[in-house]
Amino acid sequence: MGPTIIFWYEFASTYSYLSAMRIADAAQRAEVEVEWRPFLLGPVFKSQGWDTSPFNLYPAKGRYMIRDIARTAAARGLAFQMPATFPGNGLKAARLALAAKAQGEIGGFTRAVYAAAFGKGLDIFDDAVLTDCLLSAGLNPEATRTLASDPAVKAALRANTDEAQALGIFGAPSFTTGDGELFWGDDRLDQALAWACAKTPAKS
Repeated sequence: MGPTIIFWYEFASTYSYLSAMRIADAAQRAEVEVEWRPFLLGPVFKSQGWDTSPFNLYPAKGRYMIRDIARTAAARGLAFQMPATFPGNGLKAARLALAAKAQGEIGGFTRAVYAAAFGKGLDIFDDAVLTDCLLSAGLNPEATRTLASDPAVKAALRANTDEAQALGIFGAPSFTTGDGELFWGDDRLDQALAWACAKTPAKS
């Protein structure tokens, strides 16, 4: 088995947007497989005594984040618009992403949701917005929603969140490698890919 990284992301995360839009191409160039792993940051923040994003708790940090994302997005040719409500509610999108994964389309759906959330500033808890995202990824909205409502999918999302906490993940995006190394932040994606390659035994 070749090198692999797990991409941990939350749909309300601005910096996860930056990673989601480039990770497939970056991983392909590095010859690394990516496992897309949506989870929820709410329980993670709650465990640290926060009731919202640190970008809201610390306004100066929040203002910097918006400017930083705008600069980076522009440099990468990405649109950027903050949604009216931040952080948004990514629960529906995360469950749909797991349903999309079962259909082999998690990457396309994830990118569509991020493009809606931070490319257009739309509310990703809105069913009409999510329908457009599903269609954009070539998925049947009704069938995918039915799958997303399955107790097994809901349990899988809870398990992802629990595992993220157990691994010490405190923010998104995060990346973990086969040997348990943790990298946090879009600016660590390339390092995570390089680490995964270096720590994977060469094929004999």
